[in-house]
Amino acid sequence: MSIGDFPILEYIGEAIDVFLVAFVIYKIIMLIRGTKAVQLLKGIFVILAVWFLSSFFGLTTMQWLMDKVLTWGFLAIIIIFQPELRRALEQLGRGRLFSRSAVPEEEMITKTIDEIVKSISYMAKRRIGALVSIERETGMGDYIETGIPLNAKVTSELLINIFIPNTPLHDGAVIIKENEIKAAACYLPLSESPFISKELGTRHRAALGISEVTDSITVVVSEETGGVSLTKNGELYRNLTNEQLKEMLTVELTKNTKTTSSSRWIWRGKKGEN
Repeated sequence: MSIGDFPILEYIGEAIDVFLVAFVIYKIIMLIRGTKAVQLLKGIFVILAVWFLSSFFGLTTMQWLMDKVLTWGFLAIIIIFQPELRRALEQLGRGRLFSRSAVPEEEMITKTIDEIVKSISYMAKRRIGALVSIERETGMGDYIETGIPLNAKVTSELLINIFIPNTPLHDGAVIIKENEIKAAACYLPLSESPFISKELGTRHRAALGISEVTDSITVVVSEETGGVSLTKNGELYRNLTNEQLKEMLTVELTKNTKTTSSSRWIWRGKKGEN
């Protein structure tokens, strides 16, 4: 006697099988969401679409090229997704692969913004150099791993203490993720743009650099002038007041206003102007 002798049990087994596969796929999607793998997956879907269209319309040369790409694609995926695969295996080892991730509440985001603005205002008045980067959709795990893990609640007191000169963590960037200070003393990529003002130092180049490769929002306090700047999408906004900084952070980070167009802003000193 087997399951095949009971059609209902067979249907239930198939339903459970489909459900488990869908659940695993869902968890994998949630795992890579907010990382660079999302953009890479979009590229893979484009390649598959081109392969299908070339096959459908009989484009021999294009189909041959896509066949070669797909033949070596599995090896390429392993190489390209190496950080994500490593992170997934680490989480699986900790039993966290299928854990439920909390979505930050708007109230928590607002409190985080208030704490950031308060600390930036304090440091700007005293010309304490600072570099604070806030993760959004694109994951910053690779840059978090270069720093010292903190996993601490965002408070103005902690941010100020991190950037006090001649302390172990002051040199580098603080990265905030999901309303937590994930790490300090992180290394960010420097922008190689030739249009950056010569008067700007390493902090501003790092802030621009990370904004060119991710969608993060980064706040900089100049050690020389005490001026406050913000970078996003490869653009630098300088000489911001506390009110302007808070408004920009609110527009970019609050869920209900995330889609608001940045063309509404008329800020002083955009892209390096004084």
